[in-house]
Amino acid sequence: MKKILNVATPAACAVALILSVAAFTNTNAAPATSPAPIVSSAPAGQPVDLTYAAEKALPSVVYIKSVQNSKVQTIEYSNPFEDFFSDPFGGFFGRGQGQGNNGKRQRQVQTPKRAAAGSGVIISADGYIVTNNHVVDGADELTVTLNENSKEYSARIIGADKTTDLALIKIDAKNLPAIVIANSDDVRVGEWVLAVGNPLGLNNTVTAGIVSAKARSMGQGVSSMIQTDAAINQGNSGGALVNTRGELIGINAMIYSQTGSNIGYGFAIPTAIMNKAVDDFKKYGSYQRAMIGIQGGSVKDYVDYMKDQDKEVQDYGTMEGVRIDKVVEDGAAADADLKSEDVITTVDGKKVKTMGDLQAIIAQKRPGDKVTVKYLRNKKEKTATLTLKNEQGTTKVVKNADLDVLGGTFRAITDAKKEQLNIGYGLEILKVNGGKLKDAGVTKGFIIQRINDQAIKSIDDLQNVVKEASTSKEPVLYIQGIYPTGKKGYFAVPLTND
Repeated sequence: MKKILNVATPAACAVALILSVAAFTNTNAAPATSPAPIVSSAPAGQPVDLTYAAEKALPSVVYIKSVQNSKVQTIEYSNPFEDFFSDPFGGFFGRGQGQGNNGKRQRQVQTPKRAAAGSGVIISADGYIVTNNHVVDGADELTVTLNENSKEYSARIIGADKTTDLALIKIDAKNLPAIVIANSDDVRVGEWVLAVGNPLGLNNTVTAGIVSAKARSMGQGVSSMIQTDAAINQGNSGGALVNTRGELIGINAMIYSQTGSNIGYGFAIPTAIMNKAVDDFKKYGSYQRAMIGIQGGSVKDYVDYMKDQDKEVQDYGTMEGVRIDKVVEDGAAADADLKSEDVITTVDGKKVKTMGDLQAIIAQKRPGDKVTVKYLRNKKEKTATLTLKNEQGTTKVVKNADLDVLGGTFRAITDAKKEQLNIGYGLEILKVNGGKLKDAGVTKGFIIQRINDQAIKSIDDLQNVVKEASTSKEPVLYIQGIYPTGKKGYFAVPLTND
């Protein structure tokens, strides 16, 4: 039998070399509070007129171009014969810069300038635009072009999150055509929708389809998505999924296809999750991820799997809900005494049929929020109140840290230092004023080469790793480097005040 590989692909369109691009979300969204326009519904079995929806949505969808500038990078390369032929005495008399280490050498290369493109949605008249994280990720320059190429603006990133794949960017403009935002919880399977964006370089494109499923788990990133058969292709990333009134119900994010193009289904991040992310980006600069503290999955999926394996499975009293496989130590569920084999059936009065349903509810919460959970234990219903926690196991707001938290001044090492220490890159600490470096005993003159197993070659590298670590489950910088004497040094630098 011929195997067919199914692939989930972000719908960003590369202009030069393939490039992941990312943008950010905002909170000045235009909610659907004004009276909805009257849109006549066709009789059963008759076509639906989608022209009104297209006319309403198109002006709010923009083209986003992301550019990564050319950079000089240091790379390692190997020649297995180099050590033998260049130094037959095995290094006894010393080696030149970059030689040795089993034939490994370092050299500097110029990376090409890269560009990629995607879409975005104007959610406020003063210039806030929502798009996908992967549309603007790593961008040195962002350019936003309004519908029909009417105007072009430079954009800055307000916030972004890889897990939700959402980003919020801002342009300096006024009186923009902000889209009306609908509640994605009200979306019904089978209703007509339009995907609006800039696929394959074809700007201002509209495709139609229906909502194929809700709360769809994709096993990566956002796990509660709207599934549609409206054609979505590369370049549609960050564009709008709208209902027949032209109201935003989701941000197009990826396709599921056998080929990588639209021979399959598209997936959009619901506005219920988007609104919360936008609010977080504006208030805190980062997405506040709440954790319920369990591992598990849908009861039906588990029962079907066990039957396929010819294994016995207990009677849970239902085929709906989320079965707990493991309770995370010191998590919210553990604190409320939930246990393995319990089945969660409702959260805050909302029915939970699948893991996607549960993730959709929790994705709208913040650490410290309380939720009321009903669950079955040995087929008997119980109720518990859970206080949700962040990835670090606390109820605090998690903010992105910047270089100020380290309390140091840095610069890329000079060529003279590279030659003296026989290294290819690193950041020299010019001054320690206090902060986390001083607390950990890191001193002036130390050269940082790696943090959390990432090479540190520039100030940007350092900023990125500090930002990433500060919101991670383990907010610690594991620093490797070298002293001016050539002695190697290792430090663990906690970023929390605990």
